[in-house]
Amino acid sequence: MKTATIFSLLLIGIIGSSCSQTKNQSVKSPSGYDLSKPVKYAMPSELLEISGIAFNNGDNSRIYAEQDEDGKIYYFRPGDKQVSHAKFGKHGDYEDVAIIGSRAIMLRSDGKFYSLALKEINSGKLTDIKEFDNLLPAGEYESLHADQAANKLYALCKQCPGDKHEKECSGFILNVSADGSISNAGNFKVDVRKISELISKKKLKFHPSALAKNPLTKQWYILSSVNKLLVVADESWNVQQVYPLNADAFLQPEGMAFDKQGNLYISNEGNQINNGNILLFKYSK
Repeated sequence: MKTATIFSLLLIGIIGSSCSQTKNQSVKSPSGYDLSKPVKYAMPSELLEISGIAFNNGDNSRIYAEQDEDGKIYYFRPGDKQVSHAKFGKHGDYEDVAIIGSRAIMLRSDGKFYSLALKEINSGKLTDIKEFDNLLPAGEYESLHADQAANKLYALCKQCPGDKHEKECSGFILNVSADGSISNAGNFKVDVRKISELISKKKLKFHPSALAKNPLTKQWYILSSVNKLLVVADESWNVQQVYPLNADAFLQPEGMAFDKQGNLYISNEGNQINNGNILLFKYSK
C-alpha cells in the first residue's frame, strides 16, 4: 500500500508539474501563438547571417531577405534549399528589408536607405536604385517595417547617442512616393521603463533588432536580439506585454514579419555550429 501510495503521489506531482509548465508556457507567448513550437526552415550557407525578412503584402509564397555583409537582396519560397538574389550595393552592414508599393527598401545599419525596383529583382540585375542618406539621426538601426496601405516606413533606433536606452527608444516615420523616393514624416517613442516594469528588471537598456505589425490585431511586435525579448505594443506604441525568448531556440533573432494570415516569422543568424534559420509560428485562434 505504501509503495502504491508513493507512486500515486509521484504521478500526480509529475502531471501537475507538466500542466503547470504547459500553462506557464502559454503565458509566455502572445495570444494566438506558441513560441515553443515553431516550424523551422534552415537557411543555406549564403544566408548564415540572415538579418531582416519581409513579404510583399503578406504573400507568404515568397520571402525577401538580406544578410549582414553583402549588398544583395535574396528571395525564395519557405523551405527552398537554394535561394536567388540580386545585387544592389557594395559590401556593408545591411540590417533590414521592407516591401512597399513597387519598391524594395533596404536599411543599412547607419540609417542609409536603398530603394530598389521590385520588378527588376527577378532578373538579378538592378538598375533602378535610389539611395537616401541623412534622413535618420546618427545612430545604429536594425528595424524597419512597411505600411503598404499608408505608403509609410517605420524605423526604430537600436543605439542612438540622443537616447537614454534605459528610458526610451526613438522611432521614425517616413513617406515613400510612387517613384521610390523617401522623405521624413514624423517620429514616435517606445517607453523602455514600461518594458523594464513588466519583466521586473531595473534599468534595462533596450536595443531593438526587428519591427513588424500584426495584421490581425494591429499591434506592434518589437524584437530585441541583445535583450532576448519580444515586446508587444498597441497601435499608439503603448507597451502591453513582454515575452522573454529562449536563447537556445532564438540564437540571434534579427528579423521578423507577418504574412496576411497572421502567421509570425522570426529569422535567426547562425553560428559556427548552426545554420541561420527562419522560425514560423502559426496563428491559432
